[in-house]
Amino acid sequence: MVVQRLGDMLQISEELILESLSLNTQKSPGDLFLVKKSGSSDVVFSFPAGSSSVESYYSGGSAFGEAKADLQLFPSLRSVGNYDPAGKPEEKDLATATINQAFLNKFKHVLENSQLKAKVQEAINKGMRIILTGHSIGGAIAALATIWLLENFPNENNGSFFCVTFGSPLIGDHLISHALRRENWSQYFINFVMRYDIVPRILLAPLSSIRQEFEKIIPFFDPNSPNYASQSIGSSSEALQLFANVMSNASSVASSAASKLMGSPNLLLETVANFLELSPYKPFGTYIFCTGNGKLVVLKNPEAVLQLLFFTCQLSNESEWETIANKCLNQHLGYKDELEGSLEMQSVTCDDNLETVALASDGIFDDLGLSARARQCLRAAGVFEKQKQRNKGKFDFKKEEMKTEMKKLQDYRDLYEHNVGYYDAFKLQKHKTDFEANVTRLVLAAIWDEITEMLKKYDLPDEFEAIPEWVKLGTEFRHLVEPLDIANFYRHAKGEDTGVYMKRGRPKRYKYAQRWLEHKEKLAAGSRGESCFWAELEELHKLSGDLPAVNKEKERVIKLQRQIGQWIQDGVLREDVLKSSTFQEWWSRLPDDLKTNPILGLMNGSGNMLV
Repeated sequence: MVVQRLGDMLQISEELILESLSLNTQKSPGDLFLVKKSGSSDVVFSFPAGSSSVESYYSGGSAFGEAKADLQLFPSLRSVGNYDPAGKPEEKDLATATINQAFLNKFKHVLENSQLKAKVQEAINKGMRIILTGHSIGGAIAALATIWLLENFPNENNGSFFCVTFGSPLIGDHLISHALRRENWSQYFINFVMRYDIVPRILLAPLSSIRQEFEKIIPFFDPNSPNYASQSIGSSSEALQLFANVMSNASSVASSAASKLMGSPNLLLETVANFLELSPYKPFGTYIFCTGNGKLVVLKNPEAVLQLLFFTCQLSNESEWETIANKCLNQHLGYKDELEGSLEMQSVTCDDNLETVALASDGIFDDLGLSARARQCLRAAGVFEKQKQRNKGKFDFKKEEMKTEMKKLQDYRDLYEHNVGYYDAFKLQKHKTDFEANVTRLVLAAIWDEITEMLKKYDLPDEFEAIPEWVKLGTEFRHLVEPLDIANFYRHAKGEDTGVYMKRGRPKRYKYAQRWLEHKEKLAAGSRGESCFWAELEELHKLSGDLPAVNKEKERVIKLQRQIGQWIQDGVLREDVLKSSTFQEWWSRLPDDLKTNPILGLMNGSGNMLV
């Protein structure tokens, strides 16, 4: 348990949090956002909470109003390794984050029809910290705006942007949390949630299960509606039914997630899931639960937050139904009164040790009314996160072994540097050193295949693919080992069974490592394929001697020479590849009009030109 002041924990003052909340309560008819300078170094952008229709939450015709993220707008909202730009649409969808379509459309409208870009740039030019905030749907728009800022101003995102939301609905699936943690952006998102507020939980239910009640309730949340905060709506039977339906669906979502966390699949849930579609929405960032008695509970573990969104609304007995149903609406409008008192008190976070949460009352979560089952789920969330770290530790331990094995291949490559080249030597397999290199290749491939499989299942920490040391190690591994895999592929003519190496034969271990580097350096997909140019060379080499076939592939021939030359000039490919017998045989048999710079200059300059 860690006890400290909230402002110290979040790196944003309690005064600024209250100022953000105050700005959210100001009506702004027709305004897409409000801007207010705070002190000498902060500026607050507030997005209004207007929600006059169900379509403000659900649009597009899908059960939960979800759509795939626009990667042109939010390029980071995906899994780096699992996202294959050349893959099947359904595979790319699985690796792309899901976003609420109504919120996404609203944000695009703000971006295209306001001075948001200009005002942000003005604040950045003045060196000011930018706080984006919103209550209700305004919070969802603030979150999307913050992600957009972090994407577009990478040099300014070291604490220059913060998002503070109050009663915000969830905006997307687990891949948003995954991406934000990978980019080290999650810390900039702060979400306040009242214990019984229905809005942060509303999208855990499909529209079909709540439409009738929600249509009658939604004017209660709209500042521009005459029924705004109406007590008659807050105490209606529709409120009771809305609460019951949302929490019933939240129960299915939380139970399914907990089952996966505990590694004990619930057969009944799996059966139900075949007939009942579960909400894709998941939390991200730091969540601050307001207990209702002045205390605050802070959590950063997204799986734990999801469990609390369900368990904090559980009832002690049936007599509480009407009271809680009323609270689920009224608390959505009560953040100002609650936080003015709460922010003066100390806050508690158990993020670092959730796996040790007591199953009985311990004073930490008592104010949220958590049952033993709820505490067990929090434990599971903590264990799951620690297991990811242990998995990483396992591979961290193997780094020295990997470096030792790669040193063997470096020596092997150097052995043939001034001769046939290590690519061709490995393909010929004439000497004991070639056999030993093959053993080393298999050892390294096994380790990286295990890493890849864990990444595929999200069993490693979200930040793993962006850790500089691992990106560097993956690049070195790819440069050393993939040419040997390609040599082995063509030596055994595997293409006859699997097809071209680049389409069907290339292992994921190399694809993943290449995508890490391209993502880190913000390069176009496929632009750092220097480790696999041998595969394209082999395919073009098959055409040697067939002049019509070579000319037909003129663009590929020229492109390959241009790429190799550029990679050599950039220092990511060794010039000794030009001495390879495979390369020289292919290049010497090209028609003169297809021999292009920079290869032509390199071959002439190094004296390797074959006549």
